[in-house]
Amino acid sequence: MVFEGLSEKLQNVIKKIKSAGRVTEKDVKAMMREVRMALLEADVNYKVVKDFISSVSERAVGQDVMESLTPGQQIIKIVHEELINLMGGEVEKLTFSSSPPTVYMMVGLQGAGKTTASGKLANYLRKQGKKPLLVACDVYRPAAVKQLQVLGKQIDIPVFEMGTGTNPVNIAKKAIEHAQSMQLDVVIIDTAGRLHIDEELMHELSNIKNGVNPQEILLVVDSMTGQDAVNVAASFNEQLDINGIILTKLDGDTRGGAALSTKAVTGKPVKFAGTGEKLSDLEPFHPDRMASRILGMGDVLTLIEKAQQSFDEKKALELEKKLRTQQFTLEDFLEQLQQLKSMGPLNQFLGMIPGMDNKAMKNIQVDEKQMVYIEAIIQSMTKLERINPSIINSKRRQRIAKGSGTSIQQVNQLLKQFESMKKMMKKFSNPKAMKGMRGLGGFKMPF
Repeated sequence: MVFEGLSEKLQNVIKKIKSAGRVTEKDVKAMMREVRMALLEADVNYKVVKDFISSVSERAVGQDVMESLTPGQQIIKIVHEELINLMGGEVEKLTFSSSPPTVYMMVGLQGAGKTTASGKLANYLRKQGKKPLLVACDVYRPAAVKQLQVLGKQIDIPVFEMGTGTNPVNIAKKAIEHAQSMQLDVVIIDTAGRLHIDEELMHELSNIKNGVNPQEILLVVDSMTGQDAVNVAASFNEQLDINGIILTKLDGDTRGGAALSTKAVTGKPVKFAGTGEKLSDLEPFHPDRMASRILGMGDVLTLIEKAQQSFDEKKALELEKKLRTQQFTLEDFLEQLQQLKSMGPLNQFLGMIPGMDNKAMKNIQVDEKQMVYIEAIIQSMTKLERINPSIINSKRRQRIAKGSGTSIQQVNQLLKQFESMKKMMKKFSNPKAMKGMRGLGGFKMPF
């Protein structure tokens, strides 16, 4: 889970301060000591931690807070606000050129996920109505051009390449000409990386920058490298004057040092976060939502956005009608399960639900394999059996178990759970309850 270690420590500190009736200056100092340790253990830059603690302490011991009826809640509000400020405050969006194509230059070290991030960004921009072109300017790494071509094919986005024996500056210039001739409005240049920052790498990147004058230079860094990612960001920014940062592998970052430090150290915003392996797993970085998740306040807006992307509004209304008239079948259940899966790993979005702290999350074992078994069992049924499970006798159960590669016990368990779920769903049969469900942006759980 994202920032698991840091979240748990900060939430424990918050519980203590919340439960205190009165809060003294001594209490605030004790709390700040724990917060400082939690941030340092999360590999947050030392100077960033020092400035953060200083800002929170100064505001927390102010007269308005100490004399308020709920000082604990006021301090939590301050910590939340300062975390948002630390990560950049407002969402920083990409800028676009007034005369297309808009050129984005992707830079970073080898292994940070630059080529994949280029593909993800192209996929994201296409969903925003843009027509992107991917450009293979990494002429050194074995199979780098091929990797970009494979990614382009997966998302049906054109890739411009001139092989490995051409000067990257010439490739970038020719790609822009090609984009203009094909009326493509975005050019994403995937540049070469190194295992470490050196003069040769920076010289080449500077040449590309001067040659094509990109709208934005986006630095791709591996968030799991923590403080190293921050140092890399500072070096690239110093030499190239980057415009923004894309943090990759944020879903595997249990500490959070990179996300919490890069903006403060470089002055440049985190614009996107990679949250999984799929080419759709790239999200704009929202400092306010991330701060809420760290403090266990959830992230309902992202949850709803994910649901809206995955769930068909027309089908959601059809489902609502079936629930209201109690005609919900195993076929509907299968469809809802598949839509839920398309939102991403279950434990990832469970963490976005307010009040779901890390300890609770640890006790919830989301077994993705069980979903696969459920799908297999339902898909092994005939259409009539899915619509009317009551006809499934022992002979049919044996056939379904054999066809799905599961046991009769698993088939029985699913049928029993489905009947229990239908009974539970009767409470949604009244229109007021259904209206409340619509308020969740069309988000319908299949359980």
